Amino acid sequence: MTDYLAAQKELKTLRDFLRWTTSRFTQAGLFYGHGHDDAFNEASQLILSTLKLPVNELPELFLDARLTNAEKQSLLLLIEKRLEQRIPLPYLINEAWFAGLPFFVDERVLIPRSPFAELIDTQFQPWLSNPDDVSAILDLCTGSGCIAIALAMAFENAHVDAVDISHDALAVADININKHQLNDQVRSIQSDCWQSLEPANQYDLIISNPPYVGADEMAGLPEEYRHEPVSALEAEDNGLALVEQILLNAADYLTDDGLLFVEVGNSDVAVDEKWPETSFLWLDFEQGGHGIFMLDKAQCIEFQQRYR
Repeated sequence: MTDYLAAQKELKTLRDFLRWTTSRFTQAGLFYGHGHDDAFNEASQLILSTLKLPVNELPELFLDARLTNAEKQSLLLLIEKRLEQRIPLPYLINEAWFAGLPFFVDERVLIPRSPFAELIDTQFQPWLSNPDDVSAILDLCTGSGCIAIALAMAFENAHVDAVDISHDALAVADININKHQLNDQVRSIQSDCWQSLEPANQYDLIISNPPYVGADEMAGLPEEYRHEPVSALEAEDNGLALVEQILLNAADYLTDDGLLFVEVGNSDVAVDEKWPETSFLWLDFEQGGHGIFMLDKAQCIEFQQRYR
């Protein structure tokens, strides 16, 4: 058992807290899949964010600065929640980074971690021939709005529709749209997949990171994932229920040169097994990640005709 009262008394400086927290995180065997990949960087962000210090680099100037009792109490409360309840760090500090941008997050939405960030950074080239021609984008299952907002930043001339079934998720998305001052470019829409969208709305890009985790994979996820909304993670039919609805209808909403990109993570094998006649283009990532496929409109039409 960690003695938090003793820690409050004995730890004095920022350096003390960084060392002690890193040791406790390592000892506890935490899962670091929500922003960091090791105990030291996780401890650093928790402490620096809570103390309102720059998080991009360790501030040498403050390492030997002594903490007040109030600061110690605030830190130890969050450290205890991270250790004892396995709450992911972004929920503790209400911030996550995606595509180089900060976003507000809480337990109403998934924590951003999609390889879509790399595709957005390159404006989906070479598959998208002329990014300047993109005028309408759909982000289906937007969650926190991080993908929609990053898309709006990358395609300044495009209007972005950010769609989600969850009113709670859209409340968070609206916080982030306001935070990044994109109300004129990004619109949040409550819809059960395509239900509230009109086929007259034609998009040059449709991006989706839907729920795609099957029941077996869900049962084996680390405890940290239990704090995320299950409805945003798990889907029926071995994780493919919503993916199928996206594929069956995408052709109706794409422009003639439009492209569909869908993230399915570890369900990539299941996708190929269920629809072997479809030539999904699986993308590679230099910065890590997998499980995103691309289809053009002609392929979406073919899928629709074969399976609808």
